[in-house]
Amino acid sequence: MLTHQELLQAVPHALTGVDVPGLGEKITGKVRDMYRHGEEIILITTDRVSAFDRVLGAIPFKGQVLNQLSAWWFEQTRDIVANHVRRVPDPNVTIARAAEPLPVEVIVRGYITGVTDTSLWTLYARGERTPYGILLPDGLRKNDRLPAPVITPTTKAARGEHDERLTRTEILARGLVAPDLWVKVERAALGLFARGQKIAARAGLILVDTKYEFGLLDGELTLIDEFHTPDSSRFWTADSYEKNPAAPENFDKEFLRTWFAAQGYRGEGSPPVMPADFAAQVAARYITAYEKLTGQTFIPAPQPAAERIAAALERIV
Repeated sequence: MLTHQELLQAVPHALTGVDVPGLGEKITGKVRDMYRHGEEIILITTDRVSAFDRVLGAIPFKGQVLNQLSAWWFEQTRDIVANHVRRVPDPNVTIARAAEPLPVEVIVRGYITGVTDTSLWTLYARGERTPYGILLPDGLRKNDRLPAPVITPTTKAARGEHDERLTRTEILARGLVAPDLWVKVERAALGLFARGQKIAARAGLILVDTKYEFGLLDGELTLIDEFHTPDSSRFWTADSYEKNPAAPENFDKEFLRTWFAAQGYRGEGSPPVMPADFAAQVAARYITAYEKLTGQTFIPAPQPAAERIAAALERIV
């Protein structure tokens, strides 16, 4: 594990973007840059961070952590569902086959929690007992473990808008996903979540909920994007949950959101500047999650990252 001083020294060098001239069409997302290259896509995970649907700064080594952690998860789950990864030539880069994304995102929840208008706990606390078409028992408290993991599918909303709540019935009635394919999606998502919970438990963590994105490659269901990282999943430490289920310790992006909310920022107007010391604290949590889950020591790639990544891609393409 890097020391706090090493993380502080890395803050000014956080990777915010990479340009590779001649590589092809570049698409810049909130936290990643993507190039289309024939039948492949080149995903460059930067250190940019987002919360409240806004880019709010950069966390040192975040890109390397998420890229390598997600690549590790893909290897752990190949027996459950195919994925689109071809190779990972650099700690910040994944080269994958270009899949046709399904129009529905799959969120699997093992606990009833959350604070947004569409979160399972908010809907339940308002009296809904069948949110997303799921029958929930009476008497649940916030952060309780659910009797069994549930799927709460959504459409992918435009930036700045809430995801659309969906039920299985609506997905099939609107023809968003064919019935036989949706059966495969549900089976794969629950299988991935069960594997994720088991690995997290061995690491002293709880996989609370997570988002999966699927697509089609050669007509077959394929897992795409990143998954089971602190940006795409909610993790609690198991010991903190046992001591105080109402306020478990977060080892995911919620730690970042909580800090911004404490400064009075909830997505409107100009966000406060993230201090270097806080950026280092967030980096430490991302790295700790990586090390706990994989059992490997995080070894950062040398700077300058942009030049290194460009050189790695030139050797490939």
